[in-house]
Amino acid sequence: MKKLLVALTVALMLPVLSAAQNPAAKKAGPAPRTVDGHVDFSGIWSPDRNFIYDLHDALNKGESLPLQPWAEKVARERLSKDDPEAQCLPTGVPRQAPYPWRIIQTPTHMFFLFEGNIHSYRQIFLDGRNHPDDPDPTWYGHSTAKWEGDTLVVDSVGFNDRFWFDFAGHPHTKQLHVVERYRRPDVDHLDYDTTIDDPGAYTKPFTLHGHSTYQHNDELMEYICNENNKDVAHIVGKDPRNRYAK
Repeated sequence: MKKLLVALTVALMLPVLSAAQNPAAKKAGPAPRTVDGHVDFSGIWSPDRNFIYDLHDALNKGESLPLQPWAEKVARERLSKDDPEAQCLPTGVPRQAPYPWRIIQTPTHMFFLFEGNIHSYRQIFLDGRNHPDDPDPTWYGHSTAKWEGDTLVVDSVGFNDRFWFDFAGHPHTKQLHVVERYRRPDVDHLDYDTTIDDPGAYTKPFTLHGHSTYQHNDELMEYICNENNKDVAHIVGKDPRNRYAK
């Protein structure tokens, strides 16, 4: 009987011991808030691989990118060595680089600082301004945002057509319009839904779903892609992590 009681006691204590030894197993705390009451997205976040290699991976299960025939042909023919990102040019939107990134949030602006590529940044206006009537085409476009409860809705236009959506080589045109909906359900998680509307390359809008985790006790490192970039000379064919390489 004594052995049975000891065994039961140990069994009951195992979950407690496990949680104590593994702090990550504890439930994450609530999302922080700014002095004006909005969710604070500030911090260093992990990249989401589904926004790196092939955007098909960021769709809901069973969905496919609604490519126009010319756009699919371009994606199949593009070779990884020709990827602008491999040439140390910006990733554009919504593509991510496989490195951490930081959000800096103020009452009037939000900035995404990227460790990878060329240490570039993306600027989002939170001050209520509108898009310019005829924005100059840029790699990250012109972005404005508004709050819908605890969700930050980012609207972006004015992109150039030079970046690829992913390693797979999916194209876009200057008609690209991107709407992102960011949420921070708790301190450790960032969720975002990104709707792509580009009637020049796709037959209808489509939505991508992404997730990043907060990188505790981490900092961005200096990484200059242009310095000693030797990858391109060794890249052959298409990246194997997309459907066109299979």
